[in-house]
Amino acid sequence: MDQLLNSVKISINHKIYLKDPESSGLGKKIVSHSILMIDEIGFEAFTFKKLGAKIGSNESSIYRYFENKHKLLVYLTSWYWGWVEYKLVFATNSISNPWEKLEKAIEIVTKTIEEDSTFNHINEVVLGRIVIKESSKSYLTKEVDGENKSGYFEIYKRMVNRLSTMIAAVDSNYSYPTSLASTIMEANLHQHFLKDHFPTLTNCSENKQPSAFLLNMVKKTLNND
Repeated sequence: MDQLLNSVKISINHKIYLKDPESSGLGKKIVSHSILMIDEIGFEAFTFKKLGAKIGSNESSIYRYFENKHKLLVYLTSWYWGWVEYKLVFATNSISNPWEKLEKAIEIVTKTIEEDSTFNHINEVVLGRIVIKESSKSYLTKEVDGENKSGYFEIYKRMVNRLSTMIAAVDSNYSYPTSLASTIMEANLHQHFLKDHFPTLTNCSENKQPSAFLLNMVKKTLNND
């Protein structure tokens, strides 16, 4: 089993990067340290020049992997959702009961992130914080339609479609399975953000996680007879 897990590679659309960062030690270093730096100083203050100084590499060498920091952010968020998808598929593959399968999927998507030793160069806990705080900046741009057509967000969209299919399996008469699926995905990030920064705007807390709220919402929305 460990050998199987160690062979897992998260596949990212090749149009997002110029050179696959997984193909070299420098590429992996760029990814791992960019995660730590964005978490520390924020995406707006983050630059390739600062990253180069941090990792002891020329700024130009980073540009050989990513055209700009926007593409890097798209890469990081895509990797995150690819990692969540891998965990979701692995955890739900053997579950036949539709509701139990959906419940497990929601748990995987919404639970507080724990570090995964399968990918040594990426701190999933820190990356999760970046996705919560910064991921909307990857698509709230004027270029979003063109990037969408180029497949930049295919992993995220695939995740929504997986949840939508599971929702329809639980309640085939429900008219909005995709809307509910995308709401689960976005509400999870929003509730985690509120919990950490605007606690008076949510009932979620360290003792009452967003996953409990979202499971409750789905149970009350779907007909699970």
